[in-house]
Amino acid sequence: MATAAYNADDRDAQIAHLERLADLLDSRWRIPGTSIPIGLDGIASIFPVVGDSATGVVAAYLVFQAARLGVPRSTLLRMLGNVGVDWAVGSIPVFGTLFDIGFKANRRNMRLLREHLERERGAAVRPTLRRI
Repeated sequence: MATAAYNADDRDAQIAHLERLADLLDSRWRIPGTSIPIGLDGIASIFPVVGDSATGVVAAYLVFQAARLGVPRSTLLRMLGNVGVDWAVGSIPVFGTLFDIGFKANRRNMRLLREHLERERGAAVRPTLRRI
């Protein structure tokens, strides 16, 4: 998949934006009295289906932006799988809220994006070996 026409600064700014968004959705705050992170996804899942659908749209935006950054189709499918599992299981009353707090689909997806970018960067830096 071709990388969108981002210059290096725009690309870095976009990645930072996606990191902040994933943090807001999955781990922005701590549950009082614990070290357990929670974000809007866990809070919104208190309202089954509706809350998870709203945060699912934002999670899908993260995947869309990953596609614009050139993430391969196989990785995008894994990312969409994370979003789908988060939405489906997260929509179950009570259990889904607990699942959302633990699963952190958006953090997982940002890890996949970072891994892709590191592989891409490594491939660009790696010198070509010539046979003598």
